[in-house]
Amino acid sequence: MATLRTRLFHTYARLRRPMTLGVRAAVENEAGRVFLVRHTYVKGWYMPGGGVERGEPAIEALSRELVEEAGVKLTGLPQLVGFYSNHHVFRNDHVLLYRVRHGSWTETPPTSFGEIAETVWADPLDPPEDATPGTVKRLAEIYGNEPASPYWAGPKS
Repeated sequence: MATLRTRLFHTYARLRRPMTLGVRAAVENEAGRVFLVRHTYVKGWYMPGGGVERGEPAIEALSRELVEEAGVKLTGLPQLVGFYSNHHVFRNDHVLLYRVRHGSWTETPPTSFGEIAETVWADPLDPPEDATPGTVKRLAEIYGNEPASPYWAGPKS
């Protein structure tokens, strides 16, 4: 059922918004770990984030999504890391990635119920085994010595 729901959402999004934009964040804690989420409707570990709504500034979408999914309230401006093509999901999808350093956020109760199955503070260079390819690549670019790519998870094959 989750796969059908995800496909229906993607189809609706393509029809409603021919170009889509998402935001994600590498949220860091004091120990240098990053916050990852596992959704109820799709497999894998992701950095928290989601879609930018029509007329919504990207930073407001990020702020909203972090409260919803992670219980993270921004208290400072995050660093924009990059702008990526996410065409393996569907054509003309893009993702803005931000880095939220420790000290620029506070805890708040998450507002999304039923969307997040599990959360973890992970070593950015040793994420959970089933972290998504895009998540692994972005963490390796930010925290390791991997060269930056214009693709979130790789060019569409």
